[in-house]
Amino acid sequence: MIRKLYTIAITSLLIGSQYACQKAEEVGLYSIYQLDKYKQDKPVIELDPTVWEKQSNLMTTFPKGIEVYKRTAAINAKGASLFLLAFNPKLNIELKPVLSSSAKTPTAFYNDESGDVYACINGGYFFGTSSLSLVQYNGVVNATNVASLNRSYNGVSTPYYPTRAAFGLSSSYVPSVAWVYNVTAGAGGLYAYSIPSPNAEGAPPQARPSNAFPAGGVLWDKQTSIGGSPMLVMDSVINITDVAEMVTASATPSSARPRSAIGYLKNGNVVIVAAQGGSTEIPGLTMQELAEEMLAVGCMGAVNLDGGGSTSLVVDGQKTVVPSDAAGERNVVSALIVKKR
Repeated sequence: MIRKLYTIAITSLLIGSQYACQKAEEVGLYSIYQLDKYKQDKPVIELDPTVWEKQSNLMTTFPKGIEVYKRTAAINAKGASLFLLAFNPKLNIELKPVLSSSAKTPTAFYNDESGDVYACINGGYFFGTSSLSLVQYNGVVNATNVASLNRSYNGVSTPYYPTRAAFGLSSSYVPSVAWVYNVTAGAGGLYAYSIPSPNAEGAPPQARPSNAFPAGGVLWDKQTSIGGSPMLVMDSVINITDVAEMVTASATPSSARPRSAIGYLKNGNVVIVAAQGGSTEIPGLTMQELAEEMLAVGCMGAVNLDGGGSTSLVVDGQKTVVPSDAAGERNVVSALIVKKR
């Protein structure tokens, strides 16, 4: 009888312990679920709220994962007006570089694009109706960065072959920047380099870039790309290579002017910035100041796009920065569309 009571007691104890463990697991799982349920979404970009103000009025039709901000705080004691658009390219938001056979305004690019369009900014450099900067979409290269340009060397007009900056997204929407050169025609001949070809005006021209020069060249395996010049930020360090990219004259790095740029954050989100300029009150930014701003907002890599009178950012159908040309928006050949994928 004692043995029977002892056995019953042990059995009851084991059952009770098992039940207690099950309850503990249930409570633990329930607690994790509750925490996840009330977890806040990660911000698209983390900015200083005393400097950058979210533009909710421009985001009324926007989905999750895309945000717009404005900065009016002075930069180096100069009046400033910058608009910033940041988005997560993995959240059904597409970056679409577009090229037109006839120049038109960013507003026209915006209006002519089908589907749900969120924003449009001017693209890279151009001359007349020809793009001088890379435009690639869905793996198709529609225009390349300029292959060569002539500069005076020992009093003789001499061809140089600069590698110029580009921003790209892979097929899995991972962003990166590099110096690129189209070694052969088509996307298969587009190479990326971790350093630019060390050209400089007045110095002997470097060899034409190849798969072996500059060192470390690899095929540019991006599906979507936009070219510009010069590089602003590389590996979270300001690295302005206007001399090597031979864009010093056209980009006027030391003067304050309207600027456009594209970059990416550590979390993989894309950042587009347009800086107003061209007036006494708001003169614009130097190239150094633009690079500092891109780094300050968290960009690991950033590329300068065409600026001056070309700078124009349209968000939700509305112009943001005031164009510096008296006639308004300038007609451009390429643009970047941000829209629903």
